[in-house]
Amino acid sequence: MFRRWYVITLIVVVLAGLALYLGNRSTDPAPGRPYLLAHRGIAQTFDLQGVEADTCTATRIHPPEVPYLENTLPSLRAAFAAGADAAEIDVQLTSDGQLAVFHDATLDCRTDGTGTVGDHTLADLRKLDLGYGYTADGGKTFPFRGKGVGLLPTVPEVFAAIPDHDLKLDLKRDNAADGEVAADFLQTLPPSRIAHITVTGGDAAVSVVAARLPQVRTSSKSIIKKCLLWYAAEGWTGHVPSDCHHRELIVPITYGKWLWGWPNRFVARMRSADTRVVLVQFVGDWSAGFDTPADVSTLPKGWTGAVWTNRVDVVAPLVR
Repeated sequence: MFRRWYVITLIVVVLAGLALYLGNRSTDPAPGRPYLLAHRGIAQTFDLQGVEADTCTATRIHPPEVPYLENTLPSLRAAFAAGADAAEIDVQLTSDGQLAVFHDATLDCRTDGTGTVGDHTLADLRKLDLGYGYTADGGKTFPFRGKGVGLLPTVPEVFAAIPDHDLKLDLKRDNAADGEVAADFLQTLPPSRIAHITVTGGDAAVSVVAARLPQVRTSSKSIIKKCLLWYAAEGWTGHVPSDCHHRELIVPITYGKWLWGWPNRFVARMRSADTRVVLVQFVGDWSAGFDTPADVSTLPKGWTGAVWTNRVDVVAPLVR
């Protein structure tokens, strides 16, 4: 009798395991192509090896192949002309309450200014040379010096200049004030425009936008963590937890294999919940873009989620 029950139990376990596998293996590639997210427009790339929080990345760029400076209108326009589906811009509040588009915590690395964006008025920031600090040869030459004066835009200016494309606002300072001002601006937009906006950043700033504008797709570290933890617990059933609805999920390519249904079934499940999956590379502690043909060759077969790139001009022709 014991042996009989043992065999029955073993068969049940094997069948359950087989059902779990079949229900969560990736599906065949879906029609379509990757959704291309241009990180800061078309940007100068740099070596991420050894980069720390206070590293000045402008001083370690690769020899320039494009004439653009990140987070500027020429860079963003060029990205969409090259085939971007969306662009990510970095947002910080100025001392006079304007939503300036700039990435770094301080001005000292890329510009000829000092201090933070929040220390200066917008008028002061317009006087800075955004290309002042870039060098690819250890300071022997500065190919963008003198070319970035007056190029720092505001969020309203970006929206006015690029009215017909998806945009992502990354709130760089994790405080509620930035979220409040961003929400104030977004509330002036028509519903048809808001439907194409994503807001990411620190938990405090993003939570304000999410509370005031639930129709905006949002993401932060805590949002991603909560979604993926619940999905790890429930995703094997095919269910997408409510914490994963209407979000953006940044997923390093090396981590994806641990997710139920990776890659194509996972993307399809999240898409059904109006959530965009953005694939990034990972170097050290930092997210990195898919910027070269070699990078593109590592994309999962049939990938139709989003791809994070600093060089959409290189990547777009390859994924088509």
